Amino acid sequence: MTSSNAPSQASHPLPQVRRRAGKRWAFWASASVLALVLWSSGAPSTLYPIYAAKWQLSPLTITTIFASYPLTLLVILPIFGNLSDWLGRRRVMIAGVALIAASAIVFALAPHVAFLFIGRILQGAGAGLAMGAGTAALMENNTASSPRFASSMATLSTATGLTLALVVSGALAQFFPMPLLWSYVVLLILSLASIAALLRAPDDNPGQAQPWRPQAPRLAQGIRMLFSIATLSVTLSYCVGAIFLSLGAHMIREFTHTGSTATIGALLGCSAAAIGITALFLSRIPARASVWVGAGLTIASLGFMAAASSFGSMSLFLGWCVVGGIAYSFAFTGGLGLINQAVPHQHRGATLSLLYLIAYAFQAGTAIGVGALATSFSLSTAVSSAALSLAGLSISLLVLMTIASGRGRTAHDTEAPASTASRIEF
Repeated sequence: MTSSNAPSQASHPLPQVRRRAGKRWAFWASASVLALVLWSSGAPSTLYPIYAAKWQLSPLTITTIFASYPLTLLVILPIFGNLSDWLGRRRVMIAGVALIAASAIVFALAPHVAFLFIGRILQGAGAGLAMGAGTAALMENNTASSPRFASSMATLSTATGLTLALVVSGALAQFFPMPLLWSYVVLLILSLASIAALLRAPDDNPGQAQPWRPQAPRLAQGIRMLFSIATLSVTLSYCVGAIFLSLGAHMIREFTHTGSTATIGALLGCSAAAIGITALFLSRIPARASVWVGAGLTIASLGFMAAASSFGSMSLFLGWCVVGGIAYSFAFTGGLGLINQAVPHQHRGATLSLLYLIAYAFQAGTAIGVGALATSFSLSTAVSSAALSLAGLSISLLVLMTIASGRGRTAHDTEAPASTASRIEF
């Protein structure tokens, strides 16, 4: 009996090894999805001046094209925000990536400006499905010892996707014929590769007994203050990103008198690279500290942005790219880290979707507002006004953090050790 049981006992760890390997594959497949989402978002950014020259488009039209992406998310997220909690992260990510692949085809074949809106709407729908599910999958399949590794990897993945999109798109437009084609061919190939990776990942369908119904994103009890801080932190990064991605190429051309799309892509890519490099060092930094630093650096980066628009300096613009990228990394990673700590697994997809819903609403408003100001007045006036407004939002975040820290100290002095979300962080 003993000898017959030995092989069984020896092989017992094998299912655990396979599960762990499956989780690792799912983790990296999810990371690739997040990278792809930001690649798709950034792919047109270096090309907007070419579209503007080809079809005589105003800054407001360009920023409205950009904003159709987050505006689509405002429709998708309230309806499908909890879909991955019911159907599983993998299936929802596959659907989202398929829509991104369709958007690449629309952009590549676009004969008219209306197709740019259609392409951005498809990208927004794909991101709405894939982003929340991908972020939740990263957190749930994290096999690293530090739970903050997942939020850092989310930031690194999105930064990598955005960096490569900007640099590759600019280089292809500069050195290849048909500058409005090849960026989207690359996006289509990457989308198909991402779908293939997801198909190899384990099926994570939770097998809900009841059929799925649309459900408005909502908060778990006891995390309102923490959620407000996390959302405002992510929102700040997205609003600055809206200016950067929608009008960054125009700013470089007007303020630094550079017409090379390769140079524009490289400059814009510096910011995204700064995001990714910073994310490598954030897995050991507490989320609350990341939020503090992110808010402070955002204010500094807005100073660089306003100065670059006033003085037309390439070095000041580069300073905005680098400092703004570092600020984005701290703010975005810190915000996701707070959610990762506080929200139960079964509510995480819906909560992240609510966070993204608010952040994208502000992003769309920022892009359209800056575009309207640039069309009615000047690009420099629009940039300076945006810098003042976003600096005020950063100060609001610092005030909320101060209030939350005070509450945490009061609770620590008057209560026994607690496990509430606000006590965990503040």
